Amino acid sequence: MSTQNTRVQDQLSKQPKVFWRNALVIGISAIVVFFSLDYIDYKGLTDTGIEIAFNIIKSVFTPNFPFLLDFTTKTGVPYLLLETAAIAFLGTIMGSIVSIPLAFLSSRNIVPAWFTNIGVAVITVIRTFPAVVYGLMFIRVTGPGAFTGVLTLAIASVGMVSKLFIETIEELDPGIIEALDASGCSGIQKVQYGIIPQLMSNFLSTAIYRFEINVKYATILGMVGAGGIGAPLIFAINAYRWGDAGALLIGLIIFVLIVEAISTYLRKKLA
Repeated sequence: MSTQNTRVQDQLSKQPKVFWRNALVIGISAIVVFFSLDYIDYKGLTDTGIEIAFNIIKSVFTPNFPFLLDFTTKTGVPYLLLETAAIAFLGTIMGSIVSIPLAFLSSRNIVPAWFTNIGVAVITVIRTFPAVVYGLMFIRVTGPGAFTGVLTLAIASVGMVSKLFIETIEELDPGIIEALDASGCSGIQKVQYGIIPQLMSNFLSTAIYRFEINVKYATILGMVGAGGIGAPLIFAINAYRWGDAGALLIGLIIFVLIVEAISTYLRKKLA
């Protein structure tokens, strides 16, 4: 009973510290919000803003079904969704392949600490720019189209995937490597039997999760000319073709839900 009372007293003694800490966090947040509002130039809704918002919502329930179910042409929703998936998939694969050696060269349990700083610096620079910025740069290099989307997502994926790969590599069980080393295994055998089995499931899970993110990024990049379903969607909205916009939105919603369900299932199996 005395032990329980001691625990209660300890918790009560911590309450004033917790209160002032929370008050400090709330106070700083309020100050930041107050000063941030000064940089937001809010001009209200446009004259047709409410009407357009209503039409976008309405379009989801009244889509252009021939456009939505057009499996025969390259302008139909199914083909645009497949193009978006292809951009996301290829971008994820390319980014993951580049991330593997970069992650090994940036892991402190693999290479000297001074050398990892170089790899970490490269990854930090890559992570600095959002995917849209890379998209705008690559459009100037390769022109608008799906290939630009693939390159953009590949570079954008490296920043996140390599960072997660590093965390996985640095959590390797050294005991397995030491046991293989004591058995006289070569470097290739240690990688084959000691490192890869520990890393493969986590690497695949990370790549699958990044693919799920890239599917959504591919849609946004399409709006700046990097292929996929984004460009037709913004064109339909700008041209007030609400039926087409609704078909594209419905297709995108269904597609993203399917990708998320499959991604979640596969990552649970790999866990």
